[in-house]
Amino acid sequence: MSSLNLDDFTDLIERPDGGVRRDAEALRERRTVPPGALGRLDELGEWLAAARGEVPVRPVERPRVVLFAGDHGIARLGVSARPAGGAEQLVRAVLEGASPVSVLARRLEVPVRVVDMALDCPPDAFPPDVVRHRVRRGSGRIDIEDALTLEEAEAALRAGVAIADEEADSGTDLVVLGDVSVGGTTPAAVLIAALCGTDASVVTGRGGLAIDDLTWMRKCAAIRDALRRARPVLGDQLQLLAAVGGADLAAMTGFLLQCAVRRLPVILDGVVATACALVAQRIAFRAPDWWLAGHASGEPGQAKALDRMALEPLLEQGVKVGEGVGALLALPLVRAAAALAAELPEKEPAEAEKATEAEKAAEAVETAEAAKAAEKEQSMD
Repeated sequence: MSSLNLDDFTDLIERPDGGVRRDAEALRERRTVPPGALGRLDELGEWLAAARGEVPVRPVERPRVVLFAGDHGIARLGVSARPAGGAEQLVRAVLEGASPVSVLARRLEVPVRVVDMALDCPPDAFPPDVVRHRVRRGSGRIDIEDALTLEEAEAALRAGVAIADEEADSGTDLVVLGDVSVGGTTPAAVLIAALCGTDASVVTGRGGLAIDDLTWMRKCAAIRDALRRARPVLGDQLQLLAAVGGADLAAMTGFLLQCAVRRLPVILDGVVATACALVAQRIAFRAPDWWLAGHASGEPGQAKALDRMALEPLLEQGVKVGEGVGALLALPLVRAAAALAAELPEKEPAEAEKATEAEKAAEAVETAEAAKAAEKEQSMD
């Protein structure tokens, strides 16, 4: 029996400050650039202001990429283009600076943190700061067995909470969240299908390396079988993560929830991070107000989950590599929105007065036209 009460997150998580958002909207109206001319950048700037509780919003100065790593037993069924247990090599590439996320992070001057939750390798394969939160070596084969015990799922979720606290306490002001896994898109698809009430074929994608048709069919069958195990525990999110998730997914769920508690904004990467966000939304319905969808990966499960959470991707580049790459690509856009919201000049008082008079005149014309229309309709009656 778990001692963790997930309902506490509902009480702890508040929405971003609505009053501050209205102040940010009012400030935008006073800018020299007309409202709407900057498209979604206006909306992003207002969202950041509300999340930080300040107008004008400060620049994003201390972002960090946080990657949760793990191997999934379901990969032994041949559902991935990568070999089972191969996440160790992916993590090594990140740490050595040879992966896509490492290259981008260097250019953008953003530190990268990797957290080993369930890699299928000896714990001494990586530095202590990478492995100190590890729950187990690999996760179970979810088509026939639980990914984790309930105790392991709780430990992983608590680890995610602790990591969110570490980031918030260290001064991180925005998180780019991703995963480094082999087989991770399969449990992610199971979670999304279970929570959205849909079939395996609707959420089964091709993964990061574009699997062939035969592999796709094996993956679809694995998701179908895991769904049968997921549906009986849909009412308990911790049991759901234990049954068909994995240590990395449980940790990401806890991380997202605690980031919302700590008012720390998060940019979500691909289908794995999005699946964890969907679980977190089921636990605390206000939590998605603290997240941005970095990009659309083209994975059908991700699109389904984002639609359920009413999150619109910032970019559509079809990046499927994982590792937070797609979300990291969206970071310059978020930074640009913050800079514009903070630094664009306001109209001169005379110019602002003219604009107000023009708005009043336009409003008077609209009122007069509406009155004429009503009068004409009344005379016809």
